[in-house]
Amino acid sequence: MILEEEYRKYKWFFTSGGKLVVGGKNALQNDELLIKVKKEGKERYVMHTSHPGSPFCVILSDIDKVTKKDLAECAIFTGSFSRAWKDGKTKTEVHLFKTSQVSKPAGAKTGTWFVKGKVEKRDVELKLVIITQKGFLRAVPKESAVKSEILAEITPGVNDKTDMLAKFEMELEKRNVKFSREELLGALPAGGVRIISAGDIKKKTKTPKRKAGKKTSKKRK
Repeated sequence: MILEEEYRKYKWFFTSGGKLVVGGKNALQNDELLIKVKKEGKERYVMHTSHPGSPFCVILSDIDKVTKKDLAECAIFTGSFSRAWKDGKTKTEVHLFKTSQVSKPAGAKTGTWFVKGKVEKRDVELKLVIITQKGFLRAVPKESAVKSEILAEITPGVNDKTDMLAKFEMELEKRNVKFSREELLGALPAGGVRIISAGDIKKKTKTPKRKAGKKTSKKRK
């Protein structure tokens, strides 16, 4: 599959179950991603927040091989890289549906798609950890990481990520890890961040709550 060869151009991470998740970095990439996945002709799980300004995130795996844990981790990733993080929210709602439910009417704006039928709603907490995956720095759900691999934990904050670079570098240096500022900025959600040192990370994590799905036909962008 071509997406598995070029996934690094998108937002991406691997779940704890080894599933590759990709999401658009902007409206144009959201269009590009969904068009490619639709053309592939295989049913996939897709996620988007209940509000605009979200990546469409696709789990690139056969649906029958995707676990509940994969879905939970993808939901956190989707919410964390949405406008909700930039707006400083600590939680947001993510919708789960399938590729067969999405369509793009002629004349629709870039990044805008319609979703028909039943969607599953999940409330997720916006919180990520910094680790390396495939040799690249990634911000992923805590549930996707092995504790010993965690370099730092981040939550939405008031200080823009560019202003926090020095602190990030200090945290990475504690673990003898070095990356370019460009790669570090590219791995983080847009907006403000609060950094929690790896040594201060709590063991306990919360599982996203689910809400009963209902049939809708809603425009997404």
